[in-house]
Amino acid sequence: MTEQVQIKTASDKKQKQLLLSLLFDAIGMFSYALPFFGEFADFAWAPISGIILASMYKGTVGKIGGVISFLEELLPFTDVLPTFTLTWIYTYHFSKEK
Repeated sequence: MTEQVQIKTASDKKQKQLLLSLLFDAIGMFSYALPFFGEFADFAWAPISGIILASMYKGTVGKIGGVISFLEELLPFTDVLPTFTLTWIYTYHFSKEK
């Protein structure tokens, strides 16, 4: 019984992180909808996205992902990269840690 509860809790966390990752990637891409103003919004969103990603994914993955997210938001024309979602995919499908 407790094993089922642990599996359900892990699955819930995984789904929640995926939904949040999709939401934060959408927020990062929203700057394309705001001509001129969007580029200034990226400067504000860059450190916020880096901090959020680093806190969502603990350890080295979160730290590296946070830096990549920060740089991706600052560099022009890189907002199309779904950094949060790619980090989720790496964490749950490619990482050796379980």
